[in-house]
Amino acid sequence: MDIIEIEEMNIRGAYVIDGFPSVGLVGSIVANYLANALELRQIAVVDSEYFPTVSTIRRGIPHSPVRVYGGEFDEGERIVVFVSEFQPPPNMLKVLGMTIMDWVEDHKCHLVISPEGISNKQSGRLPQDEHYEVLGVGSTPEAREMLKDREVSIFEGGVIVGLSGVLLNEGVNRAFDVITLLADASPDIPDARAAAAEAAVINRMILHDRLDLQPLLEEAEKIEEGLKDIYDKAGREQEIRNTSALPTMYG
Repeated sequence: MDIIEIEEMNIRGAYVIDGFPSVGLVGSIVANYLANALELRQIAVVDSEYFPTVSTIRRGIPHSPVRVYGGEFDEGERIVVFVSEFQPPPNMLKVLGMTIMDWVEDHKCHLVISPEGISNKQSGRLPQDEHYEVLGVGSTPEAREMLKDREVSIFEGGVIVGLSGVLLNEGVNRAFDVITLLADASPDIPDARAAAAEAAVINRMILHDRLDLQPLLEEAEKIEEGLKDIYDKAGREQEIRNTSALPTMYG
């Protein structure tokens, strides 16, 4: 597992966002939105012989499946965002988390934030226009104090799996500030509203409210409208199946 730097950039003191897919694709949605909204530049890729052999083409330009973007969002304040199009298999998460933390420490970054979804919704449930509570977990007393200062409720008990769990544990082991943000998200669909709730916390926590979240909320409405059409069609098709005397076997 290697992080290959393709552009030199001073990221000392940077805030680092983990954008690997999570429940409801919350992490991916947040990371992609931050990279685009803040007009960050690609500075590195994460590569492994065990990663999928794919290249994502955008506007005629090939991109690796795991990319690292960076830039300044305010004078002297920097941010780094990891963006991934795929979920690494469980047996790779430990080494991936350690590689990220090694790189973050080598570059003297300040804080790692991992947006994560909690799979509490019933399967197939559509997102509702409701308030999404965001909870937080910090690896150090300083990280937990930062959450309290930003009025983010502490996640008191439970299990956090995947890369977010690895990063939290590595933060504890290294006495490095790592924060995981948690919001209830649908396990079956991209939950842009949960992502927007966590992006709002990040906006308040480190970006001084400079981010316009309205486009992300509008995207949530588009996702919901499309999903409603899908579920409506699926429901009609199921009714047809239930009322039709079709044979159960096909030759």
